[in-house]
Amino acid sequence: MPHVITQSCCNDAACVSACPVDCIHPSPGEPGYRTAEMLYIDPATCVDCGACVDVCPVDAISPDAALGEESRAFIELNRLHFSGRSYPRRDLPLPPAPMTVTEREPLRVAVVGAGPAAMFAVESILSRRGLEATVDVYERLPVPYGLARFGVAPDHLRTKRVIGQFERAASRRGVTFHFNTRVGRDITHEQLATSHHAVLYAVGAPSDRRLEVPGEDLPGSHPATHFVGWYNGHPDHSGHEFNLSHPRAVVIGNGNVALDVARILVSDVDSLRRTDISGRALGLLAQSAVEEVLVVGRRGVEHSAYTTKELVELDHLAGVNVLAHSRETTVDAATSVALNKHGNEQLRFKIDIAQRYAGRVRSPERKAITLRYLASPVEILGSDRVTGIRLERNEIRDDAGNHRAVGTGEIEQIDCGLVLRSIGYSGDPVPGVPFDVATRRIPNESGRVVDPRGETIPGIYTAGWIKRGPSGVIGTNKTCAAETVNAIVDDYLSGLLSTPSSPPPAVGVEAFGWDGWLAIDAYERSAGGRERPREKVVDWPKLVELATAGAAIDVPARGTDRMAPW
Repeated sequence: MPHVITQSCCNDAACVSACPVDCIHPSPGEPGYRTAEMLYIDPATCVDCGACVDVCPVDAISPDAALGEESRAFIELNRLHFSGRSYPRRDLPLPPAPMTVTEREPLRVAVVGAGPAAMFAVESILSRRGLEATVDVYERLPVPYGLARFGVAPDHLRTKRVIGQFERAASRRGVTFHFNTRVGRDITHEQLATSHHAVLYAVGAPSDRRLEVPGEDLPGSHPATHFVGWYNGHPDHSGHEFNLSHPRAVVIGNGNVALDVARILVSDVDSLRRTDISGRALGLLAQSAVEEVLVVGRRGVEHSAYTTKELVELDHLAGVNVLAHSRETTVDAATSVALNKHGNEQLRFKIDIAQRYAGRVRSPERKAITLRYLASPVEILGSDRVTGIRLERNEIRDDAGNHRAVGTGEIEQIDCGLVLRSIGYSGDPVPGVPFDVATRRIPNESGRVVDPRGETIPGIYTAGWIKRGPSGVIGTNKTCAAETVNAIVDDYLSGLLSTPSSPPPAVGVEAFGWDGWLAIDAYERSAGGRERPREKVVDWPKLVELATAGAAIDVPARGTDRMAPW
């Protein structure tokens, strides 16, 4: 009974090291590991020991015979990955020798942000054998975990379990948290730079990209970032209002966020009630009139950015048909030839799923998610609110290997009451830190921040989406953060970092530490009652009040008579 990985991995790779027969690939160092959507278990060499199951932090591995119908597609995907492919046996590396650091002040690092990249960086710094270090974490929000709390869809509770790793990092000796503290408002970059050997910016990419079409700013047209923040209880977005009175909504984009948004719009409210979705959002969704969501991508299905897991799980939504258009899911002859080449198994599998959806007819009593391809919005319609959208049919042109979507002039008008754009996240500048306006990232070389001349600035580093752009899954940030921390440690050991000339700066009067977050956490878990993992507090003043009051809430232990809090 071989085991199967059933979701996009956290890229923790603990399963790779735990496997006694080296059957999980691609592993760190093998081609494709950094860009892999997920890892795979070779059914020919798996010995069913279960070691990988025990170490997986997000419960992504199961025996194939134990998989439910919603996950059995991954058995075939796993088989396809190893069909005609072999991996050389690797020699497992010896554990690294402890570092020896003598006659030097302990490494002092400031980490700006408390999302996945930041927390992976904290763990990477403080777990180094032989390295004496302290870390100060500065987070502008009153709560930690960034996209793990506010970006992962509420019905993806297994994915949220990566937070357990972050909790362990936060419990390490030497880390101090400063919540409700913004660089540029409460403290300056210069203060951090003079009081630490290194400053690491892991501030994410919180803004959205625009469509730049007429009508984009009409009421009823929103960035998906606002909608995701709203249903996930982000204090910046909890006050947004969305019109769910029309039977059709349109989502522009073909990444995981676009599918998350579509799924939430048509999901059974009773199933959402068992998640950590915002109570405010749950109330509005319970009254929603939305019956169909169109998910529109400007290029073909073969260029879609969402993961296989996201596409497969749509088919198991209660009371929902997943549909597509045959015309838009047909690939040309050249693409078909390319898909049959070795290494394209996963993409071929994704196209097969979309073509399967295209062969279906909607049941009158069911809601629907309709996947549209080869279409771009040219105008959002309405006078005082959104009433529809115009889409232009595209064709794909290959310009020296660069596949571009080009409009054909064929226009389709669709009635709708809500348009959500999900075409990418964008980083924001940090006062005092270089910023590339074109890429919307902090310019860097392997995590070392560079100035406009391209020269490295000693002591300033970056990790996560603000470093590499909005790409990958949460676990991708682990290897990204490790690369940056390696640069910090190398520069520290090489004597390239200036010794701090002052203690860490004082923060604002409403700032608080980890104990304040624990008070918020306890309150939310208690407020969730027996049915919900937690009831998120969505108002900024209330969060600060709970944290600074340090209210002691009696919370049931995990694993007793209620769900795990994530």
